[in-house]
Amino acid sequence: MSNVRRVIILGSTGSIGTQALEVIAANPDRFQVVGLSAGSQADMVADQARAFGVTHTALGADASEELVRTVDADVVLNGMTGAVGLGPTLATLERGMTLALANKESLIIGGKLVMGAASPGQIVPVDSEHSAIAQCLVSGTHAEVRRLILTASGGPFRGRSRDQLGDVTPQQALAHPTWDMGLMVTTNSATLMNKGLEVIEASLLFGIDYADISVTVHPQSVIHSMVEFVDGSTMAQASPPDMKLPIALGLDWPHRVAHAAEAVDWSTAHTWTFEPLDELAFPAVALAKSVGSAGLTFPAVMNAANEEAVLAFHAGRLGFTDIVDTVSRVVEAHSGPQGELSREVLFDADAWARAHAREAIARN
Repeated sequence: MSNVRRVIILGSTGSIGTQALEVIAANPDRFQVVGLSAGSQADMVADQARAFGVTHTALGADASEELVRTVDADVVLNGMTGAVGLGPTLATLERGMTLALANKESLIIGGKLVMGAASPGQIVPVDSEHSAIAQCLVSGTHAEVRRLILTASGGPFRGRSRDQLGDVTPQQALAHPTWDMGLMVTTNSATLMNKGLEVIEASLLFGIDYADISVTVHPQSVIHSMVEFVDGSTMAQASPPDMKLPIALGLDWPHRVAHAAEAVDWSTAHTWTFEPLDELAFPAVALAKSVGSAGLTFPAVMNAANEEAVLAFHAGRLGFTDIVDTVSRVVEAHSGPQGELSREVLFDADAWARAHAREAIARN
């Protein structure tokens, strides 16, 4: 059993967590689940624990962090959603375990605090875009990278003008053309806030300036991202849209897990298209670049305000285009941290942003 990787899965009842368990079930010679946690759904966690012979389980953010601090593992897959993932992310890094990161918010909020706690190579990205970039970067050195190109499906409203987005309903926003995700991530993909968060994540993970990170709209979601090198060569990672591939890579990086997902069928014809991002209709990416460049507590504020705005939209208290507009107003009202950056300062900024966002939503 010495080659078997012991895995803790945080967010085991969500899309990432359940798919990770499917990968592990198909590869019992490579992985062993030693801990499971979720925000709720106790019955489902209990069923998962019985199926995989897991004795350590947790419910809620604080319990998830305690699970990471007390259970020995080789890799922790953080598949939680939202700011609550920050504590478990920091705990994983402090304990020296590999962090397979699907909870992008914890890196975006934590920024330099998280990166400073990580050893080289300790954070392995699970987002399909960042997994693709990590794979492409093997083709050259950091100095040879000209720019990163993140692909975006464009979401369910690709091609619409800003005016045409005014009467979008929550049900329409959840009808993503490619991926099956939870409420928050799916809505973020509709506003393209998810892509904005991914731009910040890419800059932090790979040490690339925001000016050298681009977004292109690729509706087929087969090219998951690209790296352009200084000699004019562009490396792209291609596979049918299936999160099991980046999940499997995250669990056993840099080793590949055979049959993790289907490959592109090269015996049939394909048409893949790319188009520029309409930043007037979807201003979230430009906002995220500005926020990422400011750093400090600004990304935490943007993320918290966005979470509040998305929930308000689904509650019928905010229009679709008002989501990013509200986030922008909250960011503009933020004056930065009081004191040195710390976990407490980040949580204070998160709380301030949520309160400020709720006030703005109420006024709206």
